[in-house]
Amino acid sequence: MKYSAVLALVAISGVHAHTLFSKLFVDGIDQGTGTCIRMRKDPSKATDPINDLSSDAMACGVDGTLGVSRVCAANSGSALTFEYRDWPDDASRGSIDISHKGPCAVYLKKVDSAISDPGVGNGWFKIWESGYDEIAGKWCTEKLIANNGHLSVQLPTGIQGGYYLVRPELLALHQADKTPSNPQFYVGCAQVFLHSTDTVLPPASDTVAIPGHVKAGQPSVTFHIWKEPMALPYPMLGPAIFSTISKRDIAVRTLQLKQTEGLVPAHCVLQNANWCGNELAKYSDENGCWNASTNCWDQSSTCYNTAPPTGSTNCAIWEEKCKAIQAQCNAGNFNGPPDYMKNLTPAAPIVNLPQPSAAQVGDGSYLAAAGPPASLVTTSTSLVAATSPASSASSPASSTLKVSTDGSCTNGITCLGSTFGDCCSGHNWCGSTPDYCGDGCQAGFGTCGTSARRSVEEVSNKGKHKRHLRLHGHAPADQAIQAEAGKDKKDLEIHKQGYRPADLVVDES
Repeated sequence: MKYSAVLALVAISGVHAHTLFSKLFVDGIDQGTGTCIRMRKDPSKATDPINDLSSDAMACGVDGTLGVSRVCAANSGSALTFEYRDWPDDASRGSIDISHKGPCAVYLKKVDSAISDPGVGNGWFKIWESGYDEIAGKWCTEKLIANNGHLSVQLPTGIQGGYYLVRPELLALHQADKTPSNPQFYVGCAQVFLHSTDTVLPPASDTVAIPGHVKAGQPSVTFHIWKEPMALPYPMLGPAIFSTISKRDIAVRTLQLKQTEGLVPAHCVLQNANWCGNELAKYSDENGCWNASTNCWDQSSTCYNTAPPTGSTNCAIWEEKCKAIQAQCNAGNFNGPPDYMKNLTPAAPIVNLPQPSAAQVGDGSYLAAAGPPASLVTTSTSLVAATSPASSASSPASSTLKVSTDGSCTNGITCLGSTFGDCCSGHNWCGSTPDYCGDGCQAGFGTCGTSARRSVEEVSNKGKHKRHLRLHGHAPADQAIQAEAGKDKKDLEIHKQGYRPADLVVDES
């Protein structure tokens, strides 16, 4: 038969012909490898497909009921780009084998907590799908490969703000015609907080349960892609696409919700997926130095132990920081830590991303929505912005920046016009007191100096300001030092001798 050669290629494809959702971009901004994404814990099986359509793994993948500590922010109409990798820790080695042809879809689920909700069960609704393009003669997965593993979709406008699980779905049909049929699903979930003042959500009748949105034996999962000619059109799987158009007239505007979970810790100076390396407390004596060394190595151990299949590359960077502190203590230099609050997260690589497909209306046509430019390109920027020199003058931020909706600034986000205050502090948080507008204030992302306007929250309730300072890491330094000084010192002598915990010996193969 004509397709025998292709089937032979399928048979000899190696174990790394599969794929994993490994990275999320929001409006072209790299959120970090593995960040905000639930994925299988075992690296050796992370790219394996899901074959049991009744398994809970159909929702967010194997181990997908377990949330991660980070939640990424997006806006109504934002472009989300999902990066798939054949090798989770190496994007350069391709996205998925060319034989794994099939459709793609993107689902959302509104949840109370993006971290603790298991994802399994009712409440999922589809916002986008792509099957076989009869004009181009390509499956969605083939277009994914052509875009270097990237799938870009624009979120619909009109839906309610808050926490969501976002579920991209790939289906490989290369063995669907077998007996028994073997459709292969590749799914994962991103944890996202959507900034939106709209209130529209689909009624229960427009949502589905996962697992359950597709069943074994249905035409969409047994479709014969090698038959010539194929029995087109391909019958898309799952529910119809949810449309907000008919509900917009009754949408009620509400106060914008604020993200409270999954934020980057205030003193985070290095990220590896969902792990953050928190800066050590300042010290000026021997005990403080060795306490910092102990804390540093403890964090290093956590970094390696919690690293997802996408790798532990940045854990090695943190390890070098620990070695530097330990060497400082051994040398009798008890003033530190060195390079206090220096951003250690490497700059994100420059990646060309495909144009985002607009959110679709229920009939499969496209819904125009305000959002990012048609062509997205990430820039080589750091995930944790470095601080800028202090400025004593008021300098308005560029009008091309987005106004902060979660209190953070830099990386394309300005405080100017936010409800948190107009000044962007040296620690990358918005406010309007001298802590934010004085030394270290970043004029490129807001205003600086005493003329900055006070935030709505501070005017309405002065007590909230103190809480805001604590939340964003501006507690007095001596409090942090006291907290560190109170730690158990049982490992003090061990670290003085230069011992590295045994559990930090990592197999790099």
